[in-house]
Amino acid sequence: MSFIEVIGPGTARGRLEKTYNLVAGPGGQVDKVLQVHSLRPHTLEGHMALYKNVLHHTGNMLPEWFLEAVGVQVSRLNACDYCNRHHTAGLLNLMKKAGMHFEGYNRALNEPEPGKPFSEREQAALAYVAKLTQAPASVKREDIDKLRIQGLSDGEILEINQVASYFAYANRTVSGLGVTTEGEVLGLSPQQGEGREAWRHD
Repeated sequence: MSFIEVIGPGTARGRLEKTYNLVAGPGGQVDKVLQVHSLRPHTLEGHMALYKNVLHHTGNMLPEWFLEAVGVQVSRLNACDYCNRHHTAGLLNLMKKAGMHFEGYNRALNEPEPGKPFSEREQAALAYVAKLTQAPASVKREDIDKLRIQGLSDGEILEINQVASYFAYANRTVSGLGVTTEGEVLGLSPQQGEGREAWRHD
């Protein structure tokens, strides 16, 4: 499951057991990206708070499906199989709920410069995400100005930046510790549909 020792939900006690109960998804699954934090439960709590507040907070203005697409793009650029598989499945679920056609968007995310069916505004955002992921030191003020020209507010730009940055962290967590999806149900967000407010830090 990983390169380091992991305490599973069945043997967790104390703080770790309580945290597992809080982050468990449908059917009680605790994703391995979270279990890998088991030797330091405080980092699991920090990871989960960051994930929920960056990707699934009610204060976000951009559509949840697009923020998920950003995560998929970052994961593919970083060749992170774990996050790519989980969040591609999550993107499919979100697009189905929104009545959108997944396949065209999924194909576009495999391209070096994702094009249609993403809008020009979304394409500009994904170009920024790619640059931030692959060459962060090369990002300039002009890159932000391009997003503003496309009608993105500074708050929306921050949302895109934070999702891309979170996935860089998550990709390195699972890839660097050898976490795999073996035995997991894919695409189920922890606390999906409930408990969301527990991770808000207003």
